[in-house]
Amino acid sequence: MVNQADAMKDCLQGLRVIDLTRNLPGPFATRLLADLGAEIIKIEPKGGDPARALGGLFDALNHGKTIEKIDFRNTADIEAIKEHLKNADVMLDSFRPGVLKGMGLDAQTLHAINPKLVIVSITGYGIVDYSDLTHDWADKAGHDINFMAMSGVLDQLRTAKGEQAMPNIQFADLAGGSDTAVIALLAAVFAAQRTGKGRHVAVSMTHSLYNHMIMPKATGTLVKSFSGQNPPPHYDFLGGLLPCYRLYKTSDDRYMAVGSLELKFWQGLCEVLELPQYKDAHWQRGVMPNLPASQEAAKAVTDKFASQPLDFWQQAFEATDVCVTPVLTLEEAKAHPLFAHQDEHHSTIGWQDIKE
Repeated sequence: MVNQADAMKDCLQGLRVIDLTRNLPGPFATRLLADLGAEIIKIEPKGGDPARALGGLFDALNHGKTIEKIDFRNTADIEAIKEHLKNADVMLDSFRPGVLKGMGLDAQTLHAINPKLVIVSITGYGIVDYSDLTHDWADKAGHDINFMAMSGVLDQLRTAKGEQAMPNIQFADLAGGSDTAVIALLAAVFAAQRTGKGRHVAVSMTHSLYNHMIMPKATGTLVKSFSGQNPPPHYDFLGGLLPCYRLYKTSDDRYMAVGSLELKFWQGLCEVLELPQYKDAHWQRGVMPNLPASQEAAKAVTDKFASQPLDFWQQAFEATDVCVTPVLTLEEAKAHPLFAHQDEHHSTIGWQDIKE
């Protein structure tokens, strides 16, 4: 039987990637590529990737890669990178704009060596010199929290009381950086294989994260149509405004996640909660959140969930299919059967190769 972690390693076999990135966004991107079979040569500074100091993070991101250490200020070492790039398909970096040119690794120089090379630079705010962007943020330093803050995403993570949450997941680094870089990289490689011409692609974590806010941009307009104002984050359509799509606290101060967005799921929820009188208090029946019937249903569901602990509700909904799940802790998720195939780094492959 083929291990799911290896099931798609044939997809990118032969793809050679030179990884100059550090910390999280770039190494996670090349980890994804390695999971699909790409050959990754990771080049670190003599002092090592800063992620080495963060417990098992470095190993989780970089196992299976060939690792070399060089002095990025040494001309001979830069020439060694160029030797690697002669036969590479991709170079990935996460330097500030202009640094590659200063090292002699700019696109013009590298494409003279290897015309098909795809260069992907993961940046915080984009590179204005090569686009129609006119902001003056390209050279500013930043980390995930800054990119989340500037994109507007961080402000969306607020409690019902309006308190700002401090996220422990690096959405800008991973969704705005790693995932976007992989998509752009594979698209550019596909084009290079057809045309023989590589390119230099700059990924902006801030712009990509802003682009991910498609739901609050659209649903905010929807809520304003019946409320008369732009909703604060926790009162957006899918931010907690709907009784059928929100978190409900249990008697032991845990939470159940209710995603009964469609009418059939909401009605199933009402049956389990023994609240049949609210089956039609749903937005698909025209009962919008600003109406008393919706607010009454929300209070009834809130009171019902608050009457029992999490374990009770887990068991109550275990045999139903109405989009209601417990909010698991990290340790509970690690131990859940869903993640039984995780590796020693607690990683799981996000795709499955379905055999006919």
